[in-house]
Amino acid sequence: LFPKDLRNDVALTLTVMSVDPDCSPEITAMIGASIALSISDIPWNGPIGGVFMGLVDGKLVVNPNAEEQKKSDLQLTVAATMKKVVMIEAGANQVSDETMFEAIMKAHEEIKDLLVFINGIVDEIGKPKFSYPSCELDHDMFDEIFAFCEKDVMDALDTDDKNVRDTKMVPIKDAILEKFTEKYPALPGMMDELVYKIQKKIVRRWLLVDKKRVDGRRMDQIRPLAAEVGILPRVHGSGLFTRGQTQVMTAATLGTLSEAQMLDGIDSETSKRYMHHYNMPGFSTGEAKPVRSPGRREIGHGALAERSLIPVLPSEAEFPYAIRLVSDVVSSNGSTSQGSVCGSTLALMDAGVPIKKMVAGISCGLVTGDTDDDFVLLTDIQGLEDFFGDMDFKVTGTEDGITAIQMDIKIHGLTRPIVEGAIARCREARMFIM
Repeated sequence: LFPKDLRNDVALTLTVMSVDPDCSPEITAMIGASIALSISDIPWNGPIGGVFMGLVDGKLVVNPNAEEQKKSDLQLTVAATMKKVVMIEAGANQVSDETMFEAIMKAHEEIKDLLVFINGIVDEIGKPKFSYPSCELDHDMFDEIFAFCEKDVMDALDTDDKNVRDTKMVPIKDAILEKFTEKYPALPGMMDELVYKIQKKIVRRWLLVDKKRVDGRRMDQIRPLAAEVGILPRVHGSGLFTRGQTQVMTAATLGTLSEAQMLDGIDSETSKRYMHHYNMPGFSTGEAKPVRSPGRREIGHGALAERSLIPVLPSEAEFPYAIRLVSDVVSSNGSTSQGSVCGSTLALMDAGVPIKKMVAGISCGLVTGDTDDDFVLLTDIQGLEDFFGDMDFKVTGTEDGITAIQMDIKIHGLTRPIVEGAIARCREARMFIM
């Protein structure tokens, strides 16, 4: 929701001073951050509000207390503006698509009341937003260079192999620099952004106007699938899941319950017997970079995969073991977190863990036009469609229902038809994968 041409660093520091178990500190922090930005002079297209939803005894509960959370089949966090949903994150015990959609919409209605409250504060003490120099690329320069290289870039992008695409882009960049650097001396420092925007314009035009995907697939078509198990001889179970050029290998190892992870956080959880870790080394994207400690992305994807599989794991009484899964991305071209969910299901079954159901995950993308009604949904987005699209809507689940959702968006929010359509698309896709 920040202006795209703003280059100022903005730091939000959210510090938990005190915890009431009945009131989620994450939701409190989200609302506090929204208020702080809204009353500040920082340009921002808020406010937003956040709500936590539960499902207790078949009934939707807004901001369930600690006791209700223990019995809840749903842990859903939704953030929204007055008109649109901007963030969804969920863990669920095989909740139906219809119930999940109803919960999201109910959360949005509750958020509208919060926004009335926040807007009242802004009216009372809000500061005028500061003006800033726009860091957008020069429009005339962009149009001139786009006209020069449009056909060559279209040819480079028209492949399902990202290695071929990257190779074809190298001489195009060299030609741009050779022809235009004298006229635009600052061009070398802008090349990455310029090439990104040229590719983005072409890919989005293909999708919205021509209904054409980069690799020639239909809008609802999944890339070729492959799966193998029993690959690693020294672990209890292993699974290799491939979807297009995305390939993830998961290893499952079992231990005694004494090897469960001890937790000392701000919530009531003190240990967990199921641990899921996700790694994405540089070689998976053809980069030469060292292995560091896990970053935000690795931690988030590991948590999503863990949350996706918890509902199908056997109880401690049925299966008294600690379970550790490690998903390594060996090749990446979009939606590796969902590949790790599929690879993990394979590894658990290969290890003989009596899971209740298979879990599969898929990502749905989005490209929007000039109006709310002008949009295209894309099943199983590859890297390029993720970079240049407006949404990465990840849904995992069994044949009976959803187990987790995580959504990133790059626009001001999603309308009701987009949310409903994305959930339906993801159900069709995960059934196909299973």
